[in-house]
Amino acid sequence: MTNPLTDPFFILSKVYKEGTYLKQAISSTPVEPANKARTVKICYGVLEKDIFLDSVISYNAQKIPRLSVKIILKIALYMLEFMGKHGYMVVDYAVELTKKLGKQGASGFVNAFLRSYSLPPEPELAVERISLNASAPLWLAEKVRRSYKSEAEAILSAPSRGVCVRFVRGEENYLQKPHIDTPFKGVYIFENFERDDNFFRGDYTFQSVGSVAIASAISPCERILDACAAPGGKSVFLSSVCKCVVSAELHAHRVELIESYAARMGAKNVSAVQSDSSVFNPNFFEGFDAVLVDAPCSGTGVINENPDIKLFRKESDIGELCKLQLKILSNCAKYVKSGGALYYSTCSVLPEENDSVALAFAESNPQFSVRLPESPLAHVKTKYGLQFLPHISLGVGFYLAKFVKK
Repeated sequence: MTNPLTDPFFILSKVYKEGTYLKQAISSTPVEPANKARTVKICYGVLEKDIFLDSVISYNAQKIPRLSVKIILKIALYMLEFMGKHGYMVVDYAVELTKKLGKQGASGFVNAFLRSYSLPPEPELAVERISLNASAPLWLAEKVRRSYKSEAEAILSAPSRGVCVRFVRGEENYLQKPHIDTPFKGVYIFENFERDDNFFRGDYTFQSVGSVAIASAISPCERILDACAAPGGKSVFLSSVCKCVVSAELHAHRVELIESYAARMGAKNVSAVQSDSSVFNPNFFEGFDAVLVDAPCSGTGVINENPDIKLFRKESDIGELCKLQLKILSNCAKYVKSGGALYYSTCSVLPEENDSVALAFAESNPQFSVRLPESPLAHVKTKYGLQFLPHISLGVGFYLAKFVKK
């Protein structure tokens, strides 16, 4: 039998040692096909529980082991604590992998650690408990607790609800699979969903329920600019309600992503262009009935789908992101016609990226008035927009504000 720790080790080594994003690490690492689902589950799980696993190692080890050994311990601990695997089996596999990697000297430590470790006591401070229980960085736990009080742990711990699929047609052929209905037509969340030929025919696409919620809240219009559009899900959705969709992206390869997406879905009224949405483009000036700014953000609303965010995102990033968000929003406001609408969205749960940016924009742009959008997906109304939260909004944390040009 193949050692079940081997493939996860090589994938997670790319993440921890090289700073590679998890999805990229998985796609670029050869894995045993028969056990790929298990390997992916372990990799996502280890990153999702990274803070907790770190705390277990720190609590039990007198000296923090080298990174390769630490990765082996994290994989083994995850399998023991969250997958219910037999202890003797996991320990044997962990020791075997340690030796195979040429670290015979550490094999005794790995064996002893996994046979005798205990869980750390619960911290006394509330924010430290949230950080440990939700396995979230302390800085993020502090920010979310400050904003959401008793809901903080639920927000940071909310699991992914599954694979969200938006159907254009043919959904009746798939609804025998276990799924969750969403409040959006043709949109369902499945426990598991394998792509088939109908995907390439454009019968359906994979799109987050949060992304669908943002796109569905935009009023139909003649001409709309999707200012930060890749990979193109919102643009393609909007192509069915707007006559002309211009999709802007900074990088050429991401423009190609949009073009490929639109072609697969038969969205012929989507035009992808390479453009920096933070820099004024005179060709766009007052040229759109609506502009959507789905701005670069911390991603704190989708950490259950992208657990490497916990690893790579730093507190110091937030201030810089807020400056960029306001810069893009202020620039794109110049592209809105009189009477047109400007939409601002993120996949963040942090108010400084959301309502605070909306407030700064509103104060600097009196020619725009705030209009709260509407959505059937559960949300919290803020002063300037709608906040979708993972524990109440089918696992996603998005934000949407709307401004109308007077």
